[in-house]
Amino acid sequence: MKRRRARSRVYWRERGGICRAYGEFRDYADLGGGQEALVVPGEKLATADPHAAEVLAAKRLEQLDALRAKRQAGAIHHLPKEATLQAFAREHLMKKASAGKVTPRWLAENEHFLERAVAFFGARRELSSITVDDVTRWAGQLLQTRPSGRRSKSMSGGTVRHHLNGLSNLYRRAQAEGYVVPGYNPVAAMMDKPTARRQEARWLEIPDAALLVEAARTHDAVGRAYALIATFLLTGGRESEVLGLETDDVSFDRRTVTFRPNDWRRLKTATSFRAVPLWPQLEEILRLWVFGAGRPPGKLLFPSLLYGPRGDGDGLPKVAGCGRGARGVEAGRDSVQDVPAHLLHRAPTDPRSGRTRQCLHGREGTGARR
Repeated sequence: MKRRRARSRVYWRERGGICRAYGEFRDYADLGGGQEALVVPGEKLATADPHAAEVLAAKRLEQLDALRAKRQAGAIHHLPKEATLQAFAREHLMKKASAGKVTPRWLAENEHFLERAVAFFGARRELSSITVDDVTRWAGQLLQTRPSGRRSKSMSGGTVRHHLNGLSNLYRRAQAEGYVVPGYNPVAAMMDKPTARRQEARWLEIPDAALLVEAARTHDAVGRAYALIATFLLTGGRESEVLGLETDDVSFDRRTVTFRPNDWRRLKTATSFRAVPLWPQLEEILRLWVFGAGRPPGKLLFPSLLYGPRGDGDGLPKVAGCGRGARGVEAGRDSVQDVPAHLLHRAPTDPRSGRTRQCLHGREGTGARR
């Protein structure tokens, strides 16, 4: 009986008048194989040398056979599953989107972080082969990289930390799904990670806050900026929280202002769902705004005249006619507001400074940001 001759993996295509070699590895598609150009290291185009083509095809076939044998051995001995960084990053982002716990905007940011990781480590890099040293070198390169769309010459420590956190979150999913052994996370194992630079906050003092409210009352005939600035000062809400308040969130019966998620925006954390006191002065101001002639026409307490809610759940309704200066106060994440004592009747007094304080966001801080 005649022995069957082994089929050659090499085939040829004419490119620019020259026949160049390609490899047929589609029977290894589950391992990333396909119709691939056989390129000699250091060159950009597929080789035109028949001998070099056979050698390159043999090496690629040997690599794919080793990967298949390794996968079969893993299945027999119950070893962790294998996945390339690019393939698992795509799967990770799809599952993260399906969970619905993050906004599309932040999901797009994570996709950008992982694209940079794939570009550095390699699309076919196995998850279990990335080490702490590899991640450390990547962080160092990011610190020297100029961020897209910004004037700064290099990324800040906080931006690099976001990249690392995105990769670390991918490894947490990889652990949960058995692609790496439990506890394997090269990002978490780093001894020193870049951090954001801390800056001293600037705060509104009592006379400044009172002057701001009075200026808004004097110069705002409609009452929109007056009510908005007073709400910022006397609730301590974040920008998106205050701009996303609905009229039903203000209870004149219970004398509370409730920050809850709605169609206009989400809340930053679970503890951001809270009710704060509706102080007497703010109650008086909001009554004039809610029940006055220029009252809000829809659900929003401070509606936009130009924009509606965003479909991604992270909308930031803009208040037309107020501009950025209408924010008044940029309340910190853990801030405590300093406001005139006559504005906050019933508020506790700080024995150290004699200032009246209102705790925000479920924790105690140190002032109201200018």
